Amino acid sequence: MNVRQTSKGFTIIEVVLVLAIAGLIFLMVFIALPALQSSQRDTARKNDVSTVASAVTTYTSNNRGTFPTTSSIAGYVTSVSTNTTTVTVQSAGSTSAVVSDGTIVITPGTTCGSTGAANTKDSQGANSGTQTLVKASSTRQFTVSTYLEAGGGTTYCQDS
Repeated sequence: MNVRQTSKGFTIIEVVLVLAIAGLIFLMVFIALPALQSSQRDTARKNDVSTVASAVTTYTSNNRGTFPTTSSIAGYVTSVSTNTTTVTVQSAGSTSAVVSDGTIVITPGTTCGSTGAANTKDSQGANSGTQTLVKASSTRQFTVSTYLEAGGGTTYCQDS
């Protein structure tokens, strides 16, 4: 009587094949994750720009049309994301806004123009970009600009 013994289990080829497929899946996830995080930070920064624009409008309404300073706007800017660290107000005669990573720049008396140099380094070594602003006819208009990571670094500008 011939009795055949078969052992149960996987061959080495099957194990290597499963590990290779799992490795490829992990590699794709780790490549896509930073791009997804960058996109989420950019979305949060755009929301912060809208929040700051609303705060400036509220400030000017509450203070008979006077434009806020950097120190006075701080009380009106609430609930911005952790991606925004600084909100500054430029002088009224500025024609461009240099925005660095984590900074929002408010410029009175201007409208958004073309984007200048992008993805440069500022004096602290952080990413920055330049937004060219166009003078507006009304002193009630203002722009709010910030730095986005999308496309290798660009500035995002919103008119009032």
